[in-house]
Amino acid sequence: MADHAVIEVRGLVKAYGFLPVLKKLDLDVHQGTTVALLGPNGSGKSTLLKLIAGLSKPTDGTIRVGGWDMPKEANAVRAQIGMVSHQSLLYANLTARENLHFFATLYNLKDDELNNRIDSLLEQVGLKKRAGSLVRTFSRGMQQRLSIARALLHDPHVLLFDEPYTGLDQDAATILDDLLNKAKGEQRTILIATHQLERAANIADRVVILARGTIGYDQPDHQFDGYKLAHIYTDITGAAVAR
Repeated sequence: MADHAVIEVRGLVKAYGFLPVLKKLDLDVHQGTTVALLGPNGSGKSTLLKLIAGLSKPTDGTIRVGGWDMPKEANAVRAQIGMVSHQSLLYANLTARENLHFFATLYNLKDDELNNRIDSLLEQVGLKKRAGSLVRTFSRGMQQRLSIARALLHDPHVLLFDEPYTGLDQDAATILDDLLNKAKGEQRTILIATHQLERAANIADRVVILARGTIGYDQPDHQFDGYKLAHIYTDITGAAVAR
């Protein structure tokens, strides 16, 4: 694993009016690392991911992704990032395949192998048989799976996941686990915000817990199972964990 930081955050502040969400936050994420970003609702997880992705501008502080400054060089950064958020960013009146073709044009993907890549991604997320179906006929879980295919389409170096397990049934969640493990094996840099502590303990190399807009815990995740992590989470945040 390379020892340089792909994501560098320094003194990050994000406030909405007089309400501070992130307060002087510092974070490095190194190449090939999978980081689980934990914290209760309102702790700043989604805000941090949006800032890193260039979907929001910081109030103060600096963000660099792959050596590029955000948000000034956001276009260069977006080519490196795949993101799955609460919003699917899909077009309801297009089919699954048409959606992926549309996003391929946004990333200037014109490879002769594009159709094969789309077929492969649809198969990986369990939607190959629904490739020709309109997205408006999909369940929330199916839309989430197609969003994951969209995020992987341009073969990004950095993957950002904001509660990706939301709306997934057990089979779909297992598919996502497999995709995350595959991405880890390919040495992609992954930052995943989740309330699923058991899964975080299983997949992450490192756990970062946000509390009240700052990092309250940041340690390698080599010795913790979901049960131990739940105790640490409660100690840091004061929030109970549903099990």
